[in-house]
Amino acid sequence: TNSRGGAGNTLGGGWPSTEMSSPYTSPEKARLSIDDSLPLPLDEKCIHGTLSNGLTYYVQNNLKPEARAELRLVVKVGSVHEEDHECGLAHMVEHLAFRGTKEYDTFEVIRFLEAIGARFGACQNAYTSFDETVYFLQVPIDREGLLEKALTVLREWAYHVRCTDQDVEAERGIVLEEWRQGRTASARADEDFFTTLMEGSRYAKRLPIGKLEVIRNCSPETVRGFYQKYYHPKRMAVVAVGDFDRCCPGGAREVAGHVARLFDVDPPGA
Repeated sequence: TNSRGGAGNTLGGGWPSTEMSSPYTSPEKARLSIDDSLPLPLDEKCIHGTLSNGLTYYVQNNLKPEARAELRLVVKVGSVHEEDHECGLAHMVEHLAFRGTKEYDTFEVIRFLEAIGARFGACQNAYTSFDETVYFLQVPIDREGLLEKALTVLREWAYHVRCTDQDVEAERGIVLEEWRQGRTASARADEDFFTTLMEGSRYAKRLPIGKLEVIRNCSPETVRGFYQKYYHPKRMAVVAVGDFDRCCPGGAREVAGHVARLFDVDPPGA
């Protein structure tokens, strides 16, 4: 990731390993023991569920670091979901989320989070990859109301990102500059390697940073349509992990209640 949200590096992450090994189990035996048809098990302490509008949530208490919480809004939309005329719009929407929302005027959300101790870049940021867009916050929860306010920011990003004509035009230049900064020799070599590796798949044609002509020329209406099409509760999950048992009277279950109250609503235009 980078200091203005962003797609991270051009390819959206490192190379995943497909092998499991340990001092006691050979990789061959480890692979044979995996049943890919089964869902990944959740920790028994994790409180999770699905709201009536389709949004999924996961809440778990964790003692360290003390009096802090890690929050995530995970949206199932990335560059592979884009059509040819949309290449780069998932990343563009991610940028717009930090510019303004229904309740937070231009860059007010950044100033608010910094005021409560969530430094921009390190404690408030986002990334866009091939399959997902993820917003994350690390916030203090040692004062009453801070956690709920931070969750409200995630709700704003989920349902109320401001995509006015002026916002899109202003953010377009920032995204273009990020695209230019990513055209280093090593980044271009990585891009060539990846597109060759993934040749024949949609991934080869949908790098998260997008296409220059789309970033330059996409209309604000197209950006708004993309946001409304993909930012739907059924495509979202809220994750909250933190020192809840010590900082919230009702512990993790109280936090799950905040999530339900704030997020179990119909999105605009539904």
